[in-house]
Amino acid sequence: MATIARHGILFIVSGPSGAGKTTLSDAVLRIFEDLELSVSYTTRPPRGHEIDTVDYRFVSGESFDAMLAAGDLAEWAVVHDHRYGTPREPIERAVAEGRDILLDIDVQGARQIKKLYPDAVSVFLLPPDRATLAARLRGRGTDDDAVVRRRLDNACREIAAAPDYDFMIVNIDRDAAAAEFEAIVRGQRRAVARLRPQALAAFVRRFEAEP
Repeated sequence: MATIARHGILFIVSGPSGAGKTTLSDAVLRIFEDLELSVSYTTRPPRGHEIDTVDYRFVSGESFDAMLAAGDLAEWAVVHDHRYGTPREPIERAVAEGRDILLDIDVQGARQIKKLYPDAVSVFLLPPDRATLAARLRGRGTDDDAVVRRRLDNACREIAAAPDYDFMIVNIDRDAAAAEFEAIVRGQRRAVARLRPQALAAFVRRFEAEP
């Protein structure tokens, strides 16, 4: 089937803060060099070594409002008092051209994407348990106890949405989680439903009996 043209696929990965979404996404992007990462807009300021247009597209609140009014965002959400949004045009162009896009977005955004693009593949990343999640959040050393508690409470609310996703991965071991995600990507890329009908029909006609 690798020779048959297909539609591009939107892969969504969500999970609470501390579940390891960024680490998993980076691993999967290394495995699949042709898988592209959707770079979201955000109104929050850059952190640490984050680079504009690489980690996020950092914009003002006014610019975000303008994009919303113009219908330029496929989804958007407020997360920890800041707004995040996915640009619509790059993902629609990728799907039309048969390229696959990875979206690292929260539960609110994932619901919007699935409503707009029902064929998107959603994956929820879970920590093994609450204690491990709390330890990961505290281990970052970037937030005080009050912020950690708030993030932990938010995480538990997000985890309640896990059954709404197509797949769930429990992130106990980084390499094992990446292998599970890799299997999902490979399986979806081989699905007959992803093939372009005309291209599939043309391929099948190769095997028709000679007149």
